[in-house]
Amino acid sequence: MPLLHNGRRRTKSDRSYNGPARQGPVRHISPAQLNLERLYEQNRLNAQKRDAATAPGPAPGPAAKGKPRLLLMGQRRSGKSSISSVVFHKMPPNETLFLESTARIQKDSMHSFMDFQVWDFPGQVDFMDPSFDLDAIFGEIGALIWVIDAQDDYLEAINRLNSTILNLQPSYPNVNIEVFIHKVDGLSDDYKLDIQRDITQRIQDELSDHGIENAPINFHLTSIYNHSIFEAFSKVIQKLIPHLPTLEALLNNLCRASGFEKAYLFDVLSKIYIATDSSPVDMPSYEICSDYIDVIVDISEIYGWNRPAPYMEYLEGPPWNKKIEDQIACKEAESAIVLTDGKRPIMLREVNKYLALVAVMREGSYGKMPVIVENVGTTVEGLLRAFEITRQRK
Repeated sequence: MPLLHNGRRRTKSDRSYNGPARQGPVRHISPAQLNLERLYEQNRLNAQKRDAATAPGPAPGPAAKGKPRLLLMGQRRSGKSSISSVVFHKMPPNETLFLESTARIQKDSMHSFMDFQVWDFPGQVDFMDPSFDLDAIFGEIGALIWVIDAQDDYLEAINRLNSTILNLQPSYPNVNIEVFIHKVDGLSDDYKLDIQRDITQRIQDELSDHGIENAPINFHLTSIYNHSIFEAFSKVIQKLIPHLPTLEALLNNLCRASGFEKAYLFDVLSKIYIATDSSPVDMPSYEICSDYIDVIVDISEIYGWNRPAPYMEYLEGPPWNKKIEDQIACKEAESAIVLTDGKRPIMLREVNKYLALVAVMREGSYGKMPVIVENVGTTVEGLLRAFEITRQRK
């Protein structure tokens, strides 16, 4: 707007008109500087958008408190990233050949029947160096999984493992050490056992020389090309479950009352069994149950869908009808198959969206299916109650 001068507005025709009023001195900006400021502003806005769109992950310290960590450590190219990808990300084993070496700590948060973290460490970094904060790494540790390549020279891997254990003993004496003797799929059974004995003896002898007797170390023969890696992780995870004896007691009662050969409580996503009855694990039956879960999940992905709320209201009918979940005889998914020999049916029952109960029945079990279904339903209620009590205590 033109300025007022002696009661009238100045216009551009006035000789004394010098343009609009200015706030302060004139700032001369070169084209290069103007371009730099524009780029800086664009980068700042883009960074704000990324920060707003990305949910902050849990910090390794207090923010992640209560989430046990599984630390994958070992030499370079020992198979740590392949294990994590196959077990927790459902990557086909053959595709792990194209994985690059880990350059920094890879942190994955797993949200299942319980929340835990998997940290994949690069093999070339020595985390016992004083420059690293040990409490930030090992403060919430659930288990230290040390991966040893059985097809390579493992003396250096053993030396690094012993050095790690000796450094952790003063501050973390009760940490669970799980040694995965990995890549044993191409070895004979006798050679596998020889390697396991040799590695076990070398580790225990050196720790004994340093005054550490009966260290909490467990050894597993593993491969990503069969179910051995899932069985090994099953045993690792079970040590993190506070109410494991209760779950095992429920499964023992179910097997005794229903005449089951074996019963597993599976995590559906990873195919890790978090509990089983007290009878010895039969590897063929475990593999069949694990594959059965894959079949059910694949069928669900093909034929399952999320029903929208209007469609559910349409199914319920008039307002005075019961809700759709009250009209369904069985809210949870249930399935049963008979193997080709016709002698051992397998039954699957959904516990919740994370867990499934899979049982191997005996020959002739179909004759008492009503009793079995009732027993399984009662067991599922007990399992859910156990998880609910544990959640309330937290």
